[in-house]
Amino acid sequence: MKKFIAALGIMTLVLGCSQIEKSNYPFEPVLPEEVGFSSQKLDSLGAFLEKAGSSSLLILVDGKLAYSWGNIDKKHTVHSIRKSLLNSVFGIYVDNGTIDLKATIKYLNIDDIEPSLTEIEKSATVADVLKSRSGIYHASAATSAGMLRGIPERGSFKPGEKYVYNNWDFNISGHILEQSTGKSLYDLFHTHIAEPLGMSFGNNISTLRNPTETTPIPDSDGFYQYEDDKSKYPAYHFRLSARDLALYGQLYLNEGKWNGKQIISKEWIERSTTPYSIKNERYGIGYGMLWNVLYPTETRKSKSFYHTGLGVHMLGVYPASKLVLIHRVDTEKEFRFSEGDYYKMISMVWGAQMSE
Repeated sequence: MKKFIAALGIMTLVLGCSQIEKSNYPFEPVLPEEVGFSSQKLDSLGAFLEKAGSSSLLILVDGKLAYSWGNIDKKHTVHSIRKSLLNSVFGIYVDNGTIDLKATIKYLNIDDIEPSLTEIEKSATVADVLKSRSGIYHASAATSAGMLRGIPERGSFKPGEKYVYNNWDFNISGHILEQSTGKSLYDLFHTHIAEPLGMSFGNNISTLRNPTETTPIPDSDGFYQYEDDKSKYPAYHFRLSARDLALYGQLYLNEGKWNGKQIISKEWIERSTTPYSIKNERYGIGYGMLWNVLYPTETRKSKSFYHTGLGVHMLGVYPASKLVLIHRVDTEKEFRFSEGDYYKMISMVWGAQMSE
């Protein structure tokens, strides 16, 4: 495993492994102090990550590599970060007129297995679905026990009335994209995002049908997960490296532009990172369209956005700080990194900044 800690007096300190060749790495490494971080505090962060059981962590500041720890090229399942990965491709096809956010589920001829959708549920719009406000609480694939506890009974709320973090909405979002374009969402992601950004995502896709707890995760770039007794629509999973997620985060920090080309519109990024729902008023957390949003408060002057996966993975974009934060854990095997460790990791990252 490659471990990199930038320190005073050298560009990159390599612990026990050879340095990544610059030609294979898209971000220019800089001393942490050049971008406002303390090398000593980042050393402490690295020691914590090792002890807690992380896989990798990346900090980019203004597109430059401020800190890299662990195996940044190893692919893991991204879990719920998949929703933010869909956001980019979805936005491209909203902007070019292929997808109408005002179209209803009924207009799109979408239904599900028995008990099928009611007429009220079918009045939900594509925008409602992306905001996780569809009011459709049908069973869905890849819904964890924890998520299931937060889902109301069918018919509890009308479309648009209430935010509920609900995999039916997220799974059907993938279906709407595929139905509208006639292409696999993975093909679209590969063409529009992975190839232009130079990701290692190779569009090698698998299918799992009715997996059990002992079913192994496919060694592929992504996979559909069908659970036929719950829904006709699969969950779509991605397996990406920390390096690939950093590229993705930087694309959003660049307001959708890459190498002079506007890949995602600035307007879509702004629109989809607008907080349409309040998730946690105390901490200023809302939900946009397929992104969590940290909105401005009395103690926070600017907006940022992020998505987590399984409470331990992190894709964070902080425009005011020009920062992208990526954290990964190998959750495809037994792991010890906890949600408490996740919050400590976040605290240590921001605590590593030097006072002005």
